[in-house]
Amino acid sequence: MAASESDQSQVSSPAAPTGGEAPSFDRDDEVARLRSRVAELQRERDHLLAVVDILQEISSSLHFIDILQSIARKLGDAFGLDRCAIFLAGEKDEVRLVASYEDPTIRNLVVDLNRYPELQRAFESKETVFIPDATSDPMLRSIKSTLDTRNVRSIVVVPIQWQGAVIGAIFLRTEREAEPFSDADVHFCQVVASLTAKALRNAHRFETLMRSQKGASEVQRRSELQRVALIGYMRRLLDRYATSEDHMWAETLLPKASDQELERLVSVAMAVLEEEAGG
Repeated sequence: MAASESDQSQVSSPAAPTGGEAPSFDRDDEVARLRSRVAELQRERDHLLAVVDILQEISSSLHFIDILQSIARKLGDAFGLDRCAIFLAGEKDEVRLVASYEDPTIRNLVVDLNRYPELQRAFESKETVFIPDATSDPMLRSIKSTLDTRNVRSIVVVPIQWQGAVIGAIFLRTEREAEPFSDADVHFCQVVASLTAKALRNAHRFETLMRSQKGASEVQRRSELQRVALIGYMRRLLDRYATSEDHMWAETLLPKASDQELERLVSVAMAVLEEEAGG
């Protein structure tokens, strides 16, 4: 019995961690979590910097085409996109491509929504369309061969809304080798879409104001020309009448008081005209 107890005492039990050290797999998990968090913070920082850049760009211009092209360029650079485009709604069901990251020369191209089912859904649903894997999404089955040829991975389409109506959309697409979009990326794109809507509103107001001012200046110019023409006509009429023989001696018949009153009235009238001309 003693021998048996001795044998049992010699059986080795699992070694407990000494010195309070955590198992290596716990340390690996913690390192992985920290790295993931650092990457997440880095991405948030990049998003904030991109928003600041976009705000600076749109504040330096009031022409909506320049604003949209700047936004497409910033998004394309931020994500390293295969494609980034901005579409605006036109008359009836017409949709136009007005800004493109990969081809900045495109400014006003009518597109066929049948070629972009994801874009059509964004316009109709008024909601963001996020497709993590374009090749396996049922909605894109009709254009799968095109997507395979272009090596497309994921797609995000964010509607641009103003007062409850979809006035456009931001279209982003990555290649298969690129990093996929995250939920934070999608939220960032939604923020940019909101900024785009406000920038378009301000640009529209500015252009409307400029048109109204131009219209007012045209009316003012037309009125001034009419006034000049009227004065020219009256001057020539009076000059011709005043040089006639009948008139040359007719004014001598006026009493001196009447002649002085006429001079006074002319002086008053001229003073009023000069004051009006000076604003």
